[in-house]
Amino acid sequence: MSFGFFGIQFGFALQNGNASRILQTFGADVEHLSWFWLAAPLTGMIVQPIIGYYSDRTWTSLGRRRPYFLAGSIIAALALIFMPNAEVLAGFLAPLYIGAGILMVMDASFNIAMEPFRALVADLLPSDQRTLGFSVQTFLIGLGAVIGSWLPYVFAEWFDVAKTAPEGEVPDNVLWSFYIGAVVFLSAIVWTVTTTKEFPPDEYEKQSNKSGKKGISQIISDFVNMPKTMKQLGLVQFFSWFALFSMWVFTTSAVATHVYALPLSDTKSETFQDAGNWVSGLFGIYNGVSAVYALFLPAIAAKVGRKLTHALSLTIGGIALISIYFINDPDVLIVPMIGVGIAWASILAMPYAILAGAIPSHKMGIYMGVFNFFITLPQIINGIIGGPIVKYVFGSQAIYSLILAGVFFIIGALCVAFVDDTDDVAVIKSS
Repeated sequence: MSFGFFGIQFGFALQNGNASRILQTFGADVEHLSWFWLAAPLTGMIVQPIIGYYSDRTWTSLGRRRPYFLAGSIIAALALIFMPNAEVLAGFLAPLYIGAGILMVMDASFNIAMEPFRALVADLLPSDQRTLGFSVQTFLIGLGAVIGSWLPYVFAEWFDVAKTAPEGEVPDNVLWSFYIGAVVFLSAIVWTVTTTKEFPPDEYEKQSNKSGKKGISQIISDFVNMPKTMKQLGLVQFFSWFALFSMWVFTTSAVATHVYALPLSDTKSETFQDAGNWVSGLFGIYNGVSAVYALFLPAIAAKVGRKLTHALSLTIGGIALISIYFINDPDVLIVPMIGVGIAWASILAMPYAILAGAIPSHKMGIYMGVFNFFITLPQIINGIIGGPIVKYVFGSQAIYSLILAGVFFIIGALCVAFVDDTDDVAVIKSS
């Protein structure tokens, strides 16, 4: 049921590891990158609750959630093909704005495909299997992200595909990575659509829409009346995803200037492309670590509880990001990526495992979508203020944004202590 997430994260990995580089190739300044990345959380904030609401109320020959997987994957595949070719599509608009627009479409389609997957796992698994279910999902996410992240590096270094291009054009190694990403994304989703069966709607229909509200009014009502556990997790998510957004947006610039010692203005040299390829590879490493660590999460959570598991994982990730400041050898960056991978695995699994036990079954889709608000809001805030902070507070030195991200991971870990998780198997056993 989760195999489609392999394809989704394959696409996300290409976006996360290469979107900043592509936009800089088209002429974006480093302090403006976070503004362009606003497209991602803005579309997620709007799309995911709506998709969640309607997927709760959909029943077709493909089921409740699967029609949304399929529609999102088709649009996402097209966006992956078009984004690195923005200069070809540009007419009266500059390639930079075409690329930013496609980034928005890409992220909207990713969200259409992704949100129902969280609900699907919660739909089909009983409470005592949800930690395992979300951990397996995280394993597949990590596996897809490893391959997606490493593709540009592998094409350039192993197969001698061109890693440089004329000014204003994206190198062939990135182009071919995005083409393959489109095929993998669509194929993985089709696999889940054709091999997974959903429960019939009878039981859900008995419980749904007792309030008589519909559409946006129901979404707003559910948001206002969200479970207490969701509100508590929201604070943890805020600090976690503020940190992640900083890492995704500014790591390429931070590594290029702080580790490779390139001047800020150098975004066209072969060395800058080497830095970008290595960052994409590093993102693959942390996703690989997350895939392995995810397999251990159920056992760890069963012993010490989901809350402590998540808090320790975020703390390790925070220390790892802060440590990048003390590194001047690109190869040593592998070490902090191990810590980041541990945090990432927990972020993708533990909050959802905790949340699923606090949500009414007939509202699983809408509340999984509403929960995305606590993912998108910190990214939007970071997107607005992150660039100016880097420029005016950090003197355009992006490395300090990674340090701030590490601090926010640790603050998020402290906030986990205030979360109620009465559905935790480890807590129930000890009580």
